[in-house]
Amino acid sequence: MAKWRGRPTTEEAVRGPKPASTVLTPTEEAAIVLFRQQTLLPLDDCLYALQESIPTLSRSALHRCFQRHGISRLPPNEAAVEAKKAKFKD
Repeated sequence: MAKWRGRPTTEEAVRGPKPASTVLTPTEEAAIVLFRQQTLLPLDDCLYALQESIPTLSRSALHRCFQRHGISRLPPNEAAVEAKKAKFKD
């Protein structure tokens, strides 16, 4: 009863996840994903390169877009992988 006191109706509120809101249009997201996949630049470099064409783009919105599309982590560099491998002496 107390939780309904401040509400205009007595109906229960909707449960479950709220719809995700994004500041990017689907066209902008597609352009961002394509840019990231072709250039393989880090997050900040992508941000600086894309802010000219998408002025409302923020770092957090760009990171959320990368996470939604599964490209937030760059693949490991082959040179770095070779350097990390331990070489055993015979």
